[in-house]
Amino acid sequence: MKLQDLFVGPIFLIIFYSIAFSLRSRFTNSYTKKYFIPALTLKFIGAISLGLMYQFYYGDGSGNGGDTFNYFKHAEIVFNAFTDSITAGFKLLLSNGNYDPETAKYTPLLYWYKSPTEFFLVKIASIASLFCFKTYSVMSMFFAIYSFSGAWAMYQAFVHIKPTAYKQLAYACFFIPSVFFWGSGLMKDSVCIGALGWLFYSFYNGAIRKKNILTCVLWGSLSIYFIFKIKVYILLSFLPPALIWIFIENSNRIKNKALRTALKPFLISIGIITAFFGLTNLTAGDEEYDLDKIGERTKITQEYLYRRTKDQGSAYNIGSFDGSISSIINVAPQAVIVSLFRPFIWEARSPVMLLSSIESGLFLYMTFILFWRTGFFRSIKLISATPILFFCFIFAIVLAIGVGTNSGNFGTLVRYKIPLMPFYLAALYIMSELVGKKKNVKERRPSAHIK
Repeated sequence: MKLQDLFVGPIFLIIFYSIAFSLRSRFTNSYTKKYFIPALTLKFIGAISLGLMYQFYYGDGSGNGGDTFNYFKHAEIVFNAFTDSITAGFKLLLSNGNYDPETAKYTPLLYWYKSPTEFFLVKIASIASLFCFKTYSVMSMFFAIYSFSGAWAMYQAFVHIKPTAYKQLAYACFFIPSVFFWGSGLMKDSVCIGALGWLFYSFYNGAIRKKNILTCVLWGSLSIYFIFKIKVYILLSFLPPALIWIFIENSNRIKNKALRTALKPFLISIGIITAFFGLTNLTAGDEEYDLDKIGERTKITQEYLYRRTKDQGSAYNIGSFDGSISSIINVAPQAVIVSLFRPFIWEARSPVMLLSSIESGLFLYMTFILFWRTGFFRSIKLISATPILFFCFIFAIVLAIGVGTNSGNFGTLVRYKIPLMPFYLAALYIMSELVGKKKNVKERRPSAHIK
């Protein structure tokens, strides 16, 4: 970050807060209103803190460290192309890595020009740079705003599902430290968190509630496009349980109990088959995420990251697997544990890992206490009977397996797993609310001998 950030940043911050205060009443009610500005503020803090950490903790103090500044530098080059020639600027934004004489002077400077995922984020950052005079802090705040919008959409959907848990759900959606830190700045994670929130909101309102279907289709399609372009494995984890959730909800609306019982397995099977064929077509031909190659790619990535960080003390080992789907299934329990509950406090080797270990410890404590008080089999029964719990836990577990087997070290894991964390914590809170409600009803029920 530069001296320019100290002057331009506060001006845009005032503008953003003015807009937020003017819109707050439109997107809140008397219960959720108090979380709107604090949640947005945390996003801004996360965005700026991320840049400062990469500049002074990971970098050399000059802004030469980390992906976030590489995205910024790429966006600067595209911005300069616009100032030289609007045509050249638009050609870079619309480019797919192809050669063009008008952009030939810029593309050698763009290290990620032929990397579709990274350059897609560069395009988004470049558009933001046009509005803020290529100022890093303001570009980061644009990303934070989009991330916040998705988180707020997610929160609105959860609150509609379980209004009485609005306070706890706010913690899940806004106040998890890893999520608002890693998911707010000029990084891929911020766009994915925002898009995932909007996708969840669109699925719930469009496919479950059948409200504002056209709007939900538009937002949902845009969200799917963003996630597909940046981190398609999140879609691979989200869509199967989401489609099954839709079929379960619709089967539950069949009024005839006998017919509902008879059709439910059939409808769920259709959901599973639809999800499988949808994902097969979604990733067909993809070099990294084709279902025929995903196991092999996972093994290669995991081994590379493990070797790279083994001497630093941040690597972890979940067991050996050969890249086949069956071997990934064998290490799946360890992958879930490492994603949800590790690093343990004694595994922390840096301040960042220490904070992550405290967070993971709280997840482990809450999970253990809830399942212990409820009973394991009762908990499983409650999850299978409650569609939103089924969706949240399955999504979290599937993504946990994916990132746990793919990462190989805690440094990357803490970023990879943030999309599952709000859903997992929200599921714990909703489940706790349901268990407490059933317990209160049972306690109020008159004894059999009372007449």
